[in-house]
Amino acid sequence: MTTSFKVDLRRGSVVNGKWRGAKYRVERLLGEGANGKVYLVQRGAEWLALKVGADSIDLQSEINVLRSLAGAKKRSAEAFLYDVDDWRAPDGTEYPFYTMKYVRGTTVAAYLQRFGREWFPLAALNLLKKLAELHASGWIFGDLKVENVMVSDYGYVELVDFGGATAAGKSVRQFTEIYDRGYWNEGSRSADYQYDLFSFAVLCIQLHEPKRLHELSRSLLPQNRSAEDLMGIVDHCAALKPLSAWLRRALTGGFRHAGEAAEAWRQLMHRKRYPHRSSVMPGWLKGLAAVSSVLLAVSLYWLLRNMM
Repeated sequence: MTTSFKVDLRRGSVVNGKWRGAKYRVERLLGEGANGKVYLVQRGAEWLALKVGADSIDLQSEINVLRSLAGAKKRSAEAFLYDVDDWRAPDGTEYPFYTMKYVRGTTVAAYLQRFGREWFPLAALNLLKKLAELHASGWIFGDLKVENVMVSDYGYVELVDFGGATAAGKSVRQFTEIYDRGYWNEGSRSADYQYDLFSFAVLCIQLHEPKRLHELSRSLLPQNRSAEDLMGIVDHCAALKPLSAWLRRALTGGFRHAGEAAEAWRQLMHRKRYPHRSSVMPGWLKGLAAVSSVLLAVSLYWLLRNMM
């Protein structure tokens, strides 16, 4: 989704905070969405992501999510959000902005293409853990899609662009049709935890069968779309078929929240019938995967305990 937001910050431009006085030098555009643009900026020796928007109320909702995440968990996420301020453009117009941690890495699709699909199970588990943290704080991500999932070394995952994040029980603020539960006639656009998990399941299909998914969405009449059509792709994909039961639960609202879904995924990773380890995987990588699984299991235990 593109935006009609007209601000265009060139490399070398400086954004001065009106109230807090911080100065940020613009390096390049990272992306744009429905309510603003995100730039890579530098402040001193730090690299940050700066999001500038036209609507302070709209942007404030994203800031509320980030602050909620920081305050709700024992593990501090405060460093993710750095600064909130206004900027006066050369023409005198004032725009709200915030700066946050710059997530180094690539989209999940690019990461798997570069490093191999054997990383998919671990990256997906890490993504479910991120969603579980969000759900434990009473939010859903909403606009979950390939472009909003960044992966860096060893399958570490961060969510970016919280423009679609919505308090549980409200109407979803932003979504992308092909990942949307309502698009597939499988539920409303109410912000519940199952909404994110439906999008997660579609993301798994998108990563493995993008062409078939695109063709399916184009060939079906709107009233005829369903989860069964998506499962048809799963059942004919060798990489996805071992995940069939898990994906069906996610597509049909079978998990209460992402914490429960993540635990089921972790257990699935350890079943021998799912080929999540490459036969030529080096020993150090197997050890890393084992350690990661233990740490994730501990984290998921506390997430599930907090949500009950």
